[in-house]
Amino acid sequence: MDDRPSSHAALLQRAREAAGGSQGPAERLQTICRLLRDGLAGYDWVGFYLVDPAADRSLVLGPYEGEPTEHTRIPFGRGICGQAAERGETVVVDDVSQESNYLACSTAVQSEIVVPVYHGGSLVGELDIDSHRSARFGPEDRAFVEAVAGISAPLVAALAAQESGCRSGTNGLHG
Repeated sequence: MDDRPSSHAALLQRAREAAGGSQGPAERLQTICRLLRDGLAGYDWVGFYLVDPAADRSLVLGPYEGEPTEHTRIPFGRGICGQAAERGETVVVDDVSQESNYLACSTAVQSEIVVPVYHGGSLVGELDIDSHRSARFGPEDRAFVEAVAGISAPLVAALAAQESGCRSGTNGLHG
């Protein structure tokens, strides 16, 4: 696992290839999560949250790689993910223990980056990455994760639309 910008470039190309694959949007997003988690040290939990079109201002857990989370549904404004959705901008937290609004998924998590995913001018989801290292996400990581979010946007939008018609009686895609 390598953190250098050249590694980011190679992973970005692999993410583009995965996004253009023939599988469904959930499988392609799962592949992107796996590429990031396996490809970069300290990307310990990588997942997508989808804006739930059936619920007012709510995120629902989509494909992810890492330990299971109890946070399958998050209202806008709650936690780091909810804050990013509320603000509509990337949020980087170097030390989650200093955040009063942090939703703890694991005691091992020390830092987090959440990037909103936009498609057609609308917020359709987020790419959320947790690290067991403090201050893991620097400017290069931010640019990289924002680029991955852009590549993933059509898939996130398609999955959110697909799942909004299928979701009944669950707390999320993995709930």
